[in-house]
Amino acid sequence: MAPRAYLYLLAFTAGGTTLGVELSAARLLDPWFGNSQVVWASLIGLILLYLALGAWLGGRLADRFPALEPLWGLVTLAGVGIALIPTLSPPILRLATLGLDNFRLGLLGGTLVAILLLFSLPVILLGTVSPWAVRLALTQVAEGGQIAGRIYAAATAGSILGTFLPTLWLIPAYGTRWTFYLLALALLAVAAGGSLLLARSGPLRWVPLAGILAVALLAWLGRPNVVRAAWDDGQKGQILYEDESLYNYIAVRQWGSERHLKLNEGVGIHSVYHPDSLLSQGIWDYFLLAPLFRPPPALPTPQDRVLVIGLAAGTVPGLYSRIYGPIPIVGVELDPQIIQVGRTYFGMDYPNLTAVAADGRRWLMRQPPEVRFDLILVDAYRPPYIPFHLATVEFFQQVREHLAPDGVVAINVGRTAQNFALVDALSATLGQVFPQVFVVDEPGPEDTLGNSLVLGVATPVAPWIPGQNAQALPITLPQEFRAFAQQAIARLRTASPPPNTPVFTDDRAPVEQVVHGIILDFVLDR
Repeated sequence: MAPRAYLYLLAFTAGGTTLGVELSAARLLDPWFGNSQVVWASLIGLILLYLALGAWLGGRLADRFPALEPLWGLVTLAGVGIALIPTLSPPILRLATLGLDNFRLGLLGGTLVAILLLFSLPVILLGTVSPWAVRLALTQVAEGGQIAGRIYAAATAGSILGTFLPTLWLIPAYGTRWTFYLLALALLAVAAGGSLLLARSGPLRWVPLAGILAVALLAWLGRPNVVRAAWDDGQKGQILYEDESLYNYIAVRQWGSERHLKLNEGVGIHSVYHPDSLLSQGIWDYFLLAPLFRPPPALPTPQDRVLVIGLAAGTVPGLYSRIYGPIPIVGVELDPQIIQVGRTYFGMDYPNLTAVAADGRRWLMRQPPEVRFDLILVDAYRPPYIPFHLATVEFFQQVREHLAPDGVVAINVGRTAQNFALVDALSATLGQVFPQVFVVDEPGPEDTLGNSLVLGVATPVAPWIPGQNAQALPITLPQEFRAFAQQAIARLRTASPPPNTPVFTDDRAPVEQVVHGIILDFVLDR
């Protein structure tokens, strides 16, 4: 009979490993597919399905093979399977990124299935541990309920530890990849200790040790950073920096003097640096139009204040400083490591910029009522999903409370050439708070994502005022900017979302459904 204390320990470790894998899997998928309810629901649902299959399989196998040796074999397979997840996932995630970037539904769906299957084998095998342990610990039917309760209590206690250990220690300290390796090694260490102390002599007692050696080999072979694989797309250019922070995979690539900041999934560029060019040649230039939506005189003055939510590496503050001068700017960025990357690689050393590492909404919520900004620029959205708490009526109410009486809020919104559902939804949401909402569409290729700038004004202005302000830009401003402003304002339109457009609130913000509709329409139109 197997010692019950050891069976409790094995169940505890398996439970902790299972939840650790689930939390680490979320961290692995988050940079590529977003931290949305859809991703979490899919992951949790499949993990529960795998555990159910494992419990059913474990019960059958335990009755047929009531011994520790075969259980150690399955635990060893589970440990090696966990270690294989970070080894096999980068090329699969890269394919998924290509499918997402090009809206190729077959490629995207196939790779999503493949990613989720990565977790199936180890989690199913982990699910066999508790029922198998109950079978081995049970000596008489009269104590069956007590034994089963203790085993599952131990597994649940381990799950509690597995919930907090990766998020509070392992991932921040060692990274996602090594978290999988450490979870696998912890599981195999318990199996190996049991096999060496409790198993009869024979080759099977060395199986868990062989598993430890396999995991060590996988960890050694997996030393290259997974970000490099995500960027290996055949494009020319030099990778200057790549790392995994607490929040993101961060990479900086350079072509000549031009640099791009890409985060996570690789869909979209989050900051650009053109030291030899005045403008960015991207949607960031459109944020320069925000002052033109104020009554004349519209140009920012040294007394004005600008807030940028979604600072990234500082492209927008750099544009404002070059065009409008050293006006005071506060930039809020969730990831402090990105702020450091901006200072090191993107020239984000403007003396008029105060960079703050915080969540934009939480930071704004903590500001006293007297703290006001003339312009609030929101560039915190990332395709395909956006953080819903920065897109609701309640958030924009906070924004308006901190706007000057003639202030303007401008947000960068993704879309396709045919589907403006997200632009309409955010326009409708802004319209619940601001008396007037405008849209400026950035022209771009029809076969990929595009951008629009959606603006809400605290003081209504006649629709021709922005164009009039653009024509009246003083000649002291660079000609390149004046020409851009006049051309861009020509595409100005008053927002007119359809009557059935959803309005996002903290209680109900169906962001994922809107984005899914955009993707589906794009696929069907191709």
